[in-house]
Amino acid sequence: MSPELEFEQFFLANYDSVLHALIVTTGDRERATDATQEAFIKAYSKWSKIRQYDSPAAWVRRIAINATRDSIRSERRRRRREQANRPEVVASHAELYVADSFTRDLLAGLTRRQREVATLFYIDDRSVSDIAYILRLNEGTVKFHLSEARDRLRQLIEHDEAPR
Repeated sequence: MSPELEFEQFFLANYDSVLHALIVTTGDRERATDATQEAFIKAYSKWSKIRQYDSPAAWVRRIAINATRDSIRSERRRRRREQANRPEVVASHAELYVADSFTRDLLAGLTRRQREVATLFYIDDRSVSDIAYILRLNEGTVKFHLSEARDRLRQLIEHDEAPR
């Protein structure tokens, strides 16, 4: 099978799940789409090397997650520069994304790391070892963040504190 056809099959098999995980994590379809596309473009340009990895899909997810982080950081820096001369209060990061579902509202109540781990585990159906590989964490750290996310979600649901 040609490398182009092999990549096309890889892309078709993984694009939707990567995109969905990022949409849920960020709450921003446009940012998630951009990051997913960027990750797959990088994968295509390095396909001869990446195709030999144990989990090329995990590599793409890591690149996509990093791209969203970079985009958010860049936007924060730009916003700070713009607000430096204005007396108005800058909206918090959480206020920038309006969740369009109960799940996204709940996930907004988690820390960034908890949200990433919970999304990859529950939404993207990744194992703890996959998540550790994708986020470059050890498995114990993933389990810790997953446990913290569960506890926080339970509190939000029991006390109806989900951000609206």
